[in-house]
Order: sequence, then C-alpha cells, then structure tokens
Amino acid sequence: MSTIEKAIEKLKTKPKDFTYDEMKRILNYLGFIEDNKGKTSGSRVGFLNKQLNREIKLHKPHPGNILKEYQIKDTLKNLIEWRIL
Repeated sequence: MSTIEKAIEKLKTKPKDFTYDEMKRILNYLGFIEDNKGKTSGSRVGFLNKQLNREIKLHKPHPGNILKEYQIKDTLKNLIEWRIL
C-alpha cells in the first residue's frame, strides 16, 4: 500500500489529528489544485478540480497544522458523494 493510499485510509477513519498537509496531498492526488485568491483570501483556501467542476473549501489552520473535525467530515462526505472515493 502506497503512502497516499495509507493517507486516504486514515482520512476515512476521521482522525482528530489529520493535518492540512495530508489533506492537501490527498486532494492533489485526486486532481484538485490549490487556489487561494491571492493575498486577500487570508486562511481560506479552495481546491478546484476543473475536470469534475468541483471545489472544496478549507480554512488553513494556524498556528498549528491540524484540521478541524468538521473540515475532515465535510471533505470526506463530499468526496464520497461525488464518487471520487
């Protein structure tokens, strides 16, 4: 099992210690590209998949790197509903 497959399996368990970097790696692997509307976007980051015409929005955590529980659940729910996972 590859590193990305392990990360996806970890995401499916909805862990409380899932990092922004892990999510970014998974979303990039699934064809999403990070798009943060320049300097005015603050910590809001969108991940676009132009091929599927889908977007996932996250808040980049700070000062740490751990995502909020709702971000993990919402992202996983969307990926499943869109039949990406």
